Amino acid sequence: MSTDAIGPTFNIADRVRVKQQFSPGHIRTPWYVRGQTGTIERLCGVFGNPEELAYARAGTPRQRLYRVRFALGDLWSDYTGPSHDSIEIEIYQHWLERVATKETP
Repeated sequence: MSTDAIGPTFNIADRVRVKQQFSPGHIRTPWYVRGQTGTIERLCGVFGNPEELAYARAGTPRQRLYRVRFALGDLWSDYTGPSHDSIEIEIYQHWLERVATKETP
């Protein structure tokens, strides 16, 4: 993995929350997951920051891209489908924050 990517990194099965920020410009994070909690499903790789690349900048520091799984019932309170239904969304690391668990302060 590239050394110019920033830390921290998340592991598969880590619980994360999508930052609830509403930045102007070229944002690659869907509004309906901002502030929501999901689970890291996989690391997709390290890429230039698309929010910087969109403006012909260097795209650094490079960002890890994760696939995060969200339960549909957690995203939409009126969802009436099966409780195991989920959606997976690829989200760059700088939009994620760790969710503390009993084992992780």
